[in-house]
Amino acid sequence: MKEQQVIRLALPLPLRKYFDYLPPENIDFKALIPGIRVQVPFQQRSLVGILVSVENKSDVPYAKLKRAQAILDTQPLVPEDVYKLCLWAAEYYHYSVGEVLASALPTLLRKGKPAILKVRKKEEDIAEKDTALELNADQQFAVQQINQAKETFQVFLLNGVTGSGKTEVYLQSMTEILQAGKQVLVLVPEISLTPQTVQRFRQRFSQHKILALHSSLTEQQRLQAWLMAKSNDAQIIIGTRSAIFTPLAALGLIIVDEEHDASFKQQDRFRYHARDLAIMRANMNHIPVVLGSATPSLESMLNVKRNRYQLLSLPIRAGVAQLPDFRLLDLRTLPVQEGLSSELINMIRVHLQRDNQVMLFLNRRGFAPVLYCTQCAWMAACKRCDARMVYHQHPERLQCHHCDTRSRIPEKCQQCGDTRLQPVGLGTQRLEQTLAKLFPNIPLIRVDRDSTRRKGEMQNLLEQIANNSKAILLGTQMLAKGHHFPNVTLVGVIDADSGLFSADFRAAEQMGQLLMQVSGRAGRAEKAGVVAIQTRHPDHALLQLLIKKGYQAYADNLLGEREMALLPPFSYFAVFRAEAYVEDNVKNFLTIIRDMLPNSLDTLQVMGPVPAIMARKKGLHCQHLLMKTNKRSVLQATLKNILQQLESLTGNHAVKWVLDVDPVEV
Repeated sequence: MKEQQVIRLALPLPLRKYFDYLPPENIDFKALIPGIRVQVPFQQRSLVGILVSVENKSDVPYAKLKRAQAILDTQPLVPEDVYKLCLWAAEYYHYSVGEVLASALPTLLRKGKPAILKVRKKEEDIAEKDTALELNADQQFAVQQINQAKETFQVFLLNGVTGSGKTEVYLQSMTEILQAGKQVLVLVPEISLTPQTVQRFRQRFSQHKILALHSSLTEQQRLQAWLMAKSNDAQIIIGTRSAIFTPLAALGLIIVDEEHDASFKQQDRFRYHARDLAIMRANMNHIPVVLGSATPSLESMLNVKRNRYQLLSLPIRAGVAQLPDFRLLDLRTLPVQEGLSSELINMIRVHLQRDNQVMLFLNRRGFAPVLYCTQCAWMAACKRCDARMVYHQHPERLQCHHCDTRSRIPEKCQQCGDTRLQPVGLGTQRLEQTLAKLFPNIPLIRVDRDSTRRKGEMQNLLEQIANNSKAILLGTQMLAKGHHFPNVTLVGVIDADSGLFSADFRAAEQMGQLLMQVSGRAGRAEKAGVVAIQTRHPDHALLQLLIKKGYQAYADNLLGEREMALLPPFSYFAVFRAEAYVEDNVKNFLTIIRDMLPNSLDTLQVMGPVPAIMARKKGLHCQHLLMKTNKRSVLQATLKNILQQLESLTGNHAVKWVLDVDPVEV
């Protein structure tokens, strides 16, 4: 090997550049294939990077180059399409290529462990077989359009009301793809949806290997699943957002279920949006991608209007199921017992007497959101966040839902010393206690983060729901997403008002989506459904529009408002989020960024620095700098210029910051 040849690596570091090393001694030049892992020394530690290229020269003097420690692979681990996807994502979201590539690998491979696929014993199929259902005309048209687009890039928005049979369209669209020896990648927003989805797919495709990829797997399980997908030993891969980086030997179709869900946006470290990467990956592979939802995002609906996506509509429920009736319950005029109006209690009693299930939705876990002193009005607050400590009963504790700080229940007020402390407000645990008193002989099943914390607990709860014809289901939004509960005939929304008066411009969209998703749990089989919504604002224009005209009219109204205000999707946002223990350090750092912006850019608006809605979290002061423009190219060029200048600055180690392109929370 020529002495001057160097290997160029992408290392898992936030620095937006490549790193040059000398190859290991006595290495065969043919072994240096781009895409393999290389272990190298970096400062006082050892890192695993990805080989990008072999170069004849380096900007670093040859004498200063360190030598790589080991070549870890004989063949590239990251296939070409995933590698290109990572390069695109690194450029668009402005992260280092090394960080993005590392996020595409299972943890054990990042640690340098060998990529060895173990021989698996043939698994017996724990699932009942089912056969393809007869499709209605809308479903048939959707399947036909998707099948005609195979081996060509096309984005389909499958907009179907809840219970319209979107999953059946997925299954029948996959059949031809699988028969041709291709693989299918299915993305779902929540881990809680994965077991139910996997079971449904296994019942239909028992002859194919199906893998589930999510964060509940052990490191070894995830590695083996990843390697099976790469080698085409598995034909169907179902996973949460990070599954978009799974290597697939013969990818033929991508499905993004509940495409509107904010869970597809990574909210820490590398802040990508899995739905958008799914579209880009489909484009790179010349294959169709199906985005499914009963309540599509405004971004997807605008792309349909602009003829970038093809709309496939499923406007009626499959079989004999009918859309539920909506009823607004005015909390200003009705007697209320622990958050439950007298009318809702009566409705619950009637539906249970008919041997049906009732589902109650409250997006607040714990027993009560506040512990309150009746003498001096002191409230238990988190010492690290601008937030109240939530009172939990099982086990009894105070807990901050933002930094997870936990403490014992104080015996007396920490301000006046009085012992008369009371929990105020409503959480799922408190509502559970109230329901147990009102309906003592009825099975009560609570589904939230607390009740599903342990592995397998979600599946146990779903089985309890299936095994009890008469029951009360109580939960947070975990219960609202994508589940099929055929015995539920009444859905009660305990408090619908939180999304009507939020500082986040997306709150109204998310409220409408959540209410429609929750309502979709009612009347899924031959039984008619009712949705009772408790509110103090029954005449609010948005609520009235949603229940009388439906989500399409509601979303069109929101799109009109966004266009007038030049808010996304009619403009493009990026946010610099910074935090530090000293408040002035945060403000000064973001002011430096603001001052980097050229004054000549009329198309770019800058807002801030301003404190975040939660100005202090985990002891850190948090502030934001928001950039807005109606030209994506202007935003991208501006961000690139700022980041180049930031990398040349020194002395900012006291501030922790991150760039969020296309934020879902503003």
